[in-house]
Amino acid sequence: MSWFESLVLGLVQGLTEFLPVSSSAHLRLTAAFSGWEDPGAAFTAITQIGTETAVLIYFRKDIGRIITSWFRSLFDKSMRRNHDAQMGWLVIVGSIPIGLLGVTLKDQIEGPFRDLRVTATMLLVVGVVIGIADRMAARDETGRRHRAPKQRKTLENLGVKDGLIFGLCQACALIPGVSRSGATISGGLFMGYKREAAARYSFLLAIPAVLASGAFEVKDSLSEGHVDWGPTLFATVIAFASGYAVIAWFMKWISNKSFMPFVWYRVALGIVIIALVGMGVLSPHAAESAG
Repeated sequence: MSWFESLVLGLVQGLTEFLPVSSSAHLRLTAAFSGWEDPGAAFTAITQIGTETAVLIYFRKDIGRIITSWFRSLFDKSMRRNHDAQMGWLVIVGSIPIGLLGVTLKDQIEGPFRDLRVTATMLLVVGVVIGIADRMAARDETGRRHRAPKQRKTLENLGVKDGLIFGLCQACALIPGVSRSGATISGGLFMGYKREAAARYSFLLAIPAVLASGAFEVKDSLSEGHVDWGPTLFATVIAFASGYAVIAWFMKWISNKSFMPFVWYRVALGIVIIALVGMGVLSPHAAESAG
């Protein structure tokens, strides 16, 4: 991988990680359209450490409260009803599905799931799902004819059941094209949560999963030596910087904006990919598209 490729891919990772458009799909597609080799699941996992570092810094006050309260609740029973302490447990519970499926489906994640036809299908299907969830939330927020607006849930209403459902939605993002934020936020909207609440929990829930995945890939890469460390670390730094800017913008956007621009983008991109693969312009397989 050249330094220019790492710059571009780092920007792509940072700009798309927190938007409901799938960063893994865009890394795969950027390489395919540019005639570069597929950066691979290891590159994706390691550069995601950069974007999750941005999450740690942006939500540092929330994370500090949650970790402190959670540790105190281990020894002080009175703290177990504290919302921040409960949130610590809910992040752990919500991380279980992606942890189990990530290990179980590792070979599929690094192989068949990276087929561009799978990516395009997921862009289309999940795009429609996000659109339906967005319209449902909008109807609740504005009300319908002869019906007052409906109050949506906040993170204070989050329990173990909903935490696990959020976690299952996040696990779907193991397939390129799904989008971690898109799946978890739309899942939260279907369960009746406010947009900002669903997004905040989505970002917090991603921290242990992404850091664990990145650490696992670092360990494997050190032992097997299949990662070009200089460009990969450079891309990780670029992903951190661009990712932080996107978080700040996105958290303001979702407070009063619709997800429909992302929905139309996903649908259009999915159709274009299917057409290009069908015409033979793009190879659906990573190994064949290497340039």
